[in-house]
Amino acid sequence: MKFNWITAGIPGPEIEKHIIELEYQLRPRITRFLMRYFDPEVHEDFRAFQFDVDLARREIRISENTPRNYVQRVSCDFMNEIGLNCC
Repeated sequence: MKFNWITAGIPGPEIEKHIIELEYQLRPRITRFLMRYFDPEVHEDFRAFQFDVDLARREIRISENTPRNYVQRVSCDFMNEIGLNCC
């Protein structure tokens, strides 16, 4: 899984620290969420997933770079559970 960080301008040291801490919080939460929708034996990792983390809007979205069939399967529940309540 990959995170695309959206910031206002070039992030300074404080924002970079916040990004690292936020990623450590988001990874296990998103992994647990995805495991509910995708069989872990079939999808042993979630490399195909990319997420756009918008720090200004304080939300996370499934990136358009994620395969469409994955997005369609989880997008509504993702926004309700994680996307609008991420940071």
